[in-house]
This record gives sequence, C-alpha cells and structure tokens, in this order.
Amino acid sequence: MSDLPRKAVTRTAKLAALPLGFAGRATWGLGKRIGGKSAEIVARELQQRTADQLFKVLGELKGGAMKFGQALSVFESALPEEVAGPYRAALTKLQEAAPPMPTRTVHAVMVERLGEEWRELFLNFEDKPSAAASIGQVHRAVWHDGREVAVKVQYPGAGEALLSDLTQLSRFAKLLGPLIPGMDIKPLITELRDRVSEELDYGLEAQAQREHAAEFAEDPDVLVPDVVFQSEQVLVTEWIDGIPLAEVISDGTDEQRDRAGQLLARFLFSGPARTGLLHADPHPGNFRLLPEEDGPGWRLGVLDFGTVDRLPGGLPEPIGDCLRMTLEGQADAVYEVLREEGFVKEEIELDPDAVLEYLLPIIEPMEVEEFTFTRSWMRAQAARIADIRSPAHQLGKQLNLPPAYLLIHRVTLSTIGVLCQLNATVRLRDELEDWLPGFLLEYEEEGFGEESDSAAPGVAEAQGPDAVEGAADGTAVEAPA
Repeated sequence: MSDLPRKAVTRTAKLAALPLGFAGRATWGLGKRIGGKSAEIVARELQQRTADQLFKVLGELKGGAMKFGQALSVFESALPEEVAGPYRAALTKLQEAAPPMPTRTVHAVMVERLGEEWRELFLNFEDKPSAAASIGQVHRAVWHDGREVAVKVQYPGAGEALLSDLTQLSRFAKLLGPLIPGMDIKPLITELRDRVSEELDYGLEAQAQREHAAEFAEDPDVLVPDVVFQSEQVLVTEWIDGIPLAEVISDGTDEQRDRAGQLLARFLFSGPARTGLLHADPHPGNFRLLPEEDGPGWRLGVLDFGTVDRLPGGLPEPIGDCLRMTLEGQADAVYEVLREEGFVKEEIELDPDAVLEYLLPIIEPMEVEEFTFTRSWMRAQAARIADIRSPAHQLGKQLNLPPAYLLIHRVTLSTIGVLCQLNATVRLRDELEDWLPGFLLEYEEEGFGEESDSAAPGVAEAQGPDAVEGAADGTAVEAPA
C-alpha cells in the first residue's frame, strides 16, 4: 500500500479521469440504446457504472476526495431503490474506512510530533489502524495511565490533498449532479473547501471535543469521549466501543434503529443550545450505539469534532419561528421571515401561499407525534424538487441560501439522510419542544403541547432552528429534503 497520494499532478490526473470516464459511458449508453435497450434501463446502468468508478477513486485518494464522498454518501437515501441498491455497499464503506497509510509513515509522524521516545507514552499501541478516513486514521492504544485510547494520526500532506481534490472536483461538479437528484453539488464542495483549515487543526478539534465532553459528561443518552492529549498532527481521546451506525443501518434491529434515530435528532438540536457548537459532520462513521451501563437501552457515542459550526447563541431563532408559523399556516408571516433572513432576495417576488405549499411536505415529520423516516419519503422529496417541470423546482430556484445558514443547512439535510437510511421512527417534535423555544412558544398558548421537564436550564434563552431551515435553505440549493 502506498502513501496518501501527495503529488498534485497524480491526484489531479486520477480525478480528471472521472469526467472522461463519464463521457465514455455516455457513448456506451448511446450504443446500447441503438441496440434496442430502453432509455430508462440504459440511464440506470450508466448511473450505476458512474457511481462505481466515482466511489472507487474517492476511496483510494482519501483527502478531499474522500471527504466529498463521505458527505455525498449520506444522501444515498434520495436515490431510486433500483439504482441505490447495487452500490449502497460502496457508499457505506466510505463512511467507515479508507485504505490505511503504511506503518512506517505512522511511526514517522509520531516521532516528528511526540519525539523519539513516543512509545513511552503508551503501554500498548496497535500499528494496524482501527479506522481510516479522509485526513487521518485511528489506532487503538493504551495510554500510560492504563486508559484505552483512540490515537488519530493525520496523513502527511493532507492539507494540500484536500485543497487540490476539492478544487478539481468543483470543475466538473455538474457532471456529478445526476448521482443525487435534486442536489446542487457545487455549494457542497465549496463549503467543504472553506472548512479545510479548521478540519486540519487538531487544536480546534480538541477544544470542541472537550467542550462537548464536559457538557455531556452526565448525560444518560449521549457519550462524548474526552481528550487525553493533543499535538499538531496527533489527537488522543478516550476509546469507546459500540456498534458503528453503518452496521445499525445495514443489520440493526428496529429497536436499535429507532433509538439511534431519536438520539441522533436529540444531539443535533440539543448540542448548539448546550455548547454553542454544532457538530457538522453527521455521517454514520462518526457515531456508535452503546449499551447503557445501568439498563437495557442504548446510548449514542459521538466522535470526530473536526468540523463544527460556532453558534454562541445556539441555532438561529428565526428558523424556529418560521417552522412554528409554517405549521400554523401563516403564509404571510413565514414569507416575511424568509425575506428578512435573506432566503428571498429583495428583487425577488414570490407568492407566500406557494412558498408555504413548498415547505409543508418537507416539515411533515414535525406535524405528527412520531414519524418514520424512509428512503421512499426522501426520494419523493428529492424528486419533487429535482423535476424541472414541477412548481416546487421553479420556486426553489428563486430562493437564496444565506452564508450564515450554509453549514446548518448541510448538517440538517445530512441528519435527515441518515435517519432515512436507518428507517427510524422518531418523535422529532419532542426534540423541538425540548430545545427550540420559538417552536413551543405559540404552541403552549394554543394548547398543542406542554414544555418538557427534560429541557436543559437556559434553553428558553437559546437560539434554535428546526428542519424548516433544512427546508427553506435546502431549497436554495435544490437539496433533497
């Protein structure tokens, strides 16, 4: 196994070959159609072949290519089942693993960052990585005080690889569009590129993880491993065992799926209110399902805080207000909030009732006490927004995505994608009532609900969003949910 491909020319050549391969398969498809196969069957085969090559290359390169693949993989639920089925395994593999870097490279990084005697810090260090991802890989070890730890080692040259890959991918983003109907790929790549410096900074990651670990230390539902040690390219955290969420998606029981989904939604909405930080990399590889210590249930283990959105006041309050008013059918009020927040630009005029009609299907999970997230529901949302003949598509093209909402939008959509992969039944409205004061305010007056006792102190003052933000700003980039 070679090192992470570091030479820009090598990586660029591999990525540049992708659109050439796409073009070649299009020619192959034309030949198939001339030979008598239907356009629908040929299109399906083309999509499968394109995805096979795409994810093979992304997995081999790691770096920004791998990061893009992981971000894309959570939207697999939006694909038609007959297309998604054949390469779902490839997507799941991207969520959990990538080819590891050689042991000699790992040791070289450890010597450079921790000194020649680095092994004295550990009672045991496993050279074989337990997980390998986009910019680093994780080794299981035992710290010198006896604690089991996870040692994340950054790939040499990861920063250059990230920037080079994402720049190259952005050049043919339109060719990747058909892989995920209804989603504009280019803003996703741009946002990933903008986050490169933060992703590479293990000091920032350690700080974010420590803050989460302290806040959730006594939480019965969520476990965040604490930071043990950190240097420039090495991060040591407490080790947690558990079932990777990718395994729950593929083989979990209904109980595990529902519990994982509920806790994932809870962490998404409670985290910013409690820490002022939004965990912004919600692909299944970053979560574990853990048995409760004193009970028959399950907890959610959360890993990798390399990408966070800093929200000192919590999630934006106007989104919570917008969700509540959408549920109440206040078309004019919803439209006014969207204009004030920049989702509708000053020069654009839209019909408030049409905007409300656009949003209602997306917020269906919040209208009921519990909702089962399914791939078919996700596909229906994607198809509605992607179909250029539909009013929803035409309206969505006129909406705008304000920069302040960009990362919140991606996290919300990604989380919904994972819930659909889990096929989880979730009481989403419970989480909104606990953590989104704008959502509960009017509902208490109308008798629709009562404030939950489990809401943390100070939540009433926290700013909070809801999945309408994924709706409202999702439309701006024609996203699938």
